[in-house]
Amino acid sequence: MIKVKVLIVDDEVDYLALMRERIESWGYDVVLAESGKEALAIIKERKPDIVILDYLMPEMDGTAVLKEIRRTDKDLSVIMFTAHPDVKNIKGAQELGVSAFIPKLSTYSSDIQATLRSALDMLRKRVKED
Repeated sequence: MIKVKVLIVDDEVDYLALMRERIESWGYDVVLAESGKEALAIIKERKPDIVILDYLMPEMDGTAVLKEIRRTDKDLSVIMFTAHPDVKNIKGAQELGVSAFIPKLSTYSSDIQATLRSALDMLRKRVKED
């Protein structure tokens, strides 16, 4: 059985380690990136099924990364986290086709797991349609 590959992008190394442990325990294959540029290279090379993307990062923020992703892949499921949710950020990400937008500081395991399942369901529907 092939595992679903999840790319987690965040500039906070401790948060990446925590998320990797949690998401791998649910049976996903996890790949990490500490910057937007690194994430884009990994997406091109490793072709993840789902991306979990931090909104606020230095050099290249989540919206800039999402715009680059959408230039080459309009269907890749992207879940965005932020420690500072506001309506403007959420609306901009939604316009770029983000699958879900979750406040980073209040993310519970059940929220993340449910969001991953939803993104996986969308992925399966696309595969069936192709």
